[in-house]
Amino acid sequence: MTDPKTTPDLDPGSPVADEASNEAADAVESADAAFGAEGEAPTDATSAALRDAERQLAEQKDKYVRLLAEFDNFRRRSGKERLEAESKGMGALIAGLLDSLDDMGRVAHFDPATTPAQSIVDGVLLVEKKVLKSLAGHGLVVVNPEGEKFDPSVHEALTAIPAALPEEDELVAQVYQVGYTFNGQLLRPARVVVKQWHG
Repeated sequence: MTDPKTTPDLDPGSPVADEASNEAADAVESADAAFGAEGEAPTDATSAALRDAERQLAEQKDKYVRLLAEFDNFRRRSGKERLEAESKGMGALIAGLLDSLDDMGRVAHFDPATTPAQSIVDGVLLVEKKVLKSLAGHGLVVVNPEGEKFDPSVHEALTAIPAALPEEDELVAQVYQVGYTFNGQLLRPARVVVKQWHG
């Protein structure tokens, strides 16, 4: 008789494992019932029942192995498709930054002896603007909340200062470091100073 314990491992909580386990258990139960009390000599009926139970177990094991193979193929295929999608997304993101990378290279090779400082500053600002525009096209949002109501979901309070008026209570007085969200996901909170009204 085939031992169901020798079949390959499958997620115990999966419907496939449950179905195979239940059907194998039914086959073993049928065989046990056919044997009758311990010590009795097997009859033609019990021998036939035993052969039928063994056949059912063999069928269930074959079904189990095939389902396991299909499940493994599905898991590998899903993982490969996920990696390909991530790679394409990263490629699109990088492609959008290539022009800015070229600009950054040109600014980095300005001759400081012959280039006015203001031209270098303007070049850096232009690169920053192009980078932010490209990333915004992919879902990046800058969180710069100066003057806005403090929002603990996207702001991090570094310290508090007294508010001059009650209506200024919990307003952001200063932004030490801007934050970023990406397609609704918080990448980094804005680090801020918050006004507090003490009456």
